[in-house]
Amino acid sequence: MFIDEVEIYVRGGDGGGGCASFHREKFQPLGGPDGGDGGNGGSVILRASDSVNTLVEYTRRRHYRAGRGGSGGGNDRHGAEGKDLVLNVPVGTQVRDEDASLLADLSRSGKEAVVARGGRGGRGNASFVTPSRRAPDFAERGEAGEEKKIRLELKLLADVGVVGFPNVGKSTLISRISAARPRIADYPFTTLEPVLGVVRVDEERSFVVSDLPGLIEGAHEGRGLGLRFLRHVERSVVLLHLLDVSQGGLDEPARALEIVLDEMGSYSPRLLERPQVVAGNKVDAVDPGRLDEARGAALARGWDFFPISAVSGEGIPALVWRLAQMVEEARSAVGVDVPEERTVYTFDPQRERGFRVLREEGGFHVTGDRVEKLLRAVDIANPQALAYVQGRLKRMGVEDELLRQGAREGDAVIIGDYVFDFLPER
Repeated sequence: MFIDEVEIYVRGGDGGGGCASFHREKFQPLGGPDGGDGGNGGSVILRASDSVNTLVEYTRRRHYRAGRGGSGGGNDRHGAEGKDLVLNVPVGTQVRDEDASLLADLSRSGKEAVVARGGRGGRGNASFVTPSRRAPDFAERGEAGEEKKIRLELKLLADVGVVGFPNVGKSTLISRISAARPRIADYPFTTLEPVLGVVRVDEERSFVVSDLPGLIEGAHEGRGLGLRFLRHVERSVVLLHLLDVSQGGLDEPARALEIVLDEMGSYSPRLLERPQVVAGNKVDAVDPGRLDEARGAALARGWDFFPISAVSGEGIPALVWRLAQMVEEARSAVGVDVPEERTVYTFDPQRERGFRVLREEGGFHVTGDRVEKLLRAVDIANPQALAYVQGRLKRMGVEDELLRQGAREGDAVIIGDYVFDFLPER
């Protein structure tokens, strides 16, 4: 079964908790804190692999979670690192989040993307020793792993995409020029899923051709196999339009070509910029008028035209040689006009400081990942842990910002699920 779109849930492993421990050994009554750190959680990683050609595996199992980090132990023993979970996906898979934003495009074999990072392991109490805090009796909890729903969309990577109306002979042509064996029958939409085949021109040259499901008018709106067809056309660097020029052909060749181009342009105008060639198929039962019409439609657009018969093989060698030449030209042009990728940095005070203070009804709300993670990491019921958190918040500038916004002693300060009385240092 060919599956080219699926939604899965991924979660990185939780970080292991740090250990609060004190060294105990005979004749060493003041051994001091020796709690080790927790291990980091594993991450969920997607890897493009040539050994996979469909997403069907991810319809059987939808939830994936990486290994969690081990907890720290006494005597400075650190927890084990969580094991990464590597999921193999077909080359050409795009990864999107719930908002349809593109997270990664795995367009070549071996390319990887981390889709859910593991949580950081918590620090043990040995890490909190300072000249003024000689015997800390608290440790950090491990961070939770990142979790999200992602959508995997497969867009096949083919050099040549064969497009045309249903029953124009696309599957027969693919079976003639490659070792692929798509279903061939005398009824519309015989091909329900894309089929890839390797065309070997000579000892040194070859290219990949894709037999794509038949296209009909309204495909860009989802009619027929519509969007599934057009998604795979996007990846082809050369497009071969196949027209039926036989006496029994149902659609006028020029009109059929125009409809296919309109549908591709409605889906993505960039498809019309690809190198394109036209072949008039079924010349073994040719209608001369239809053949001339197809040739005229191709030449009017400045495209090469080849009369062929996918059944008898007539005209096939010349077409294959021209396709190979066009593929080589398209490959050599890759990257010539590609704009340089730039990283634009925008100053964001909240990101730089790690927090934001908002004066609202009920008190002052302090928000931001850094401050919220700080409170989640330790047990603030422990006096030493609470003092550590207060010191960190002051060094981050939270107290100064509260004073700047008019906070007074006794005002409520809300951070996450906690409410504190504001007591500035004098």
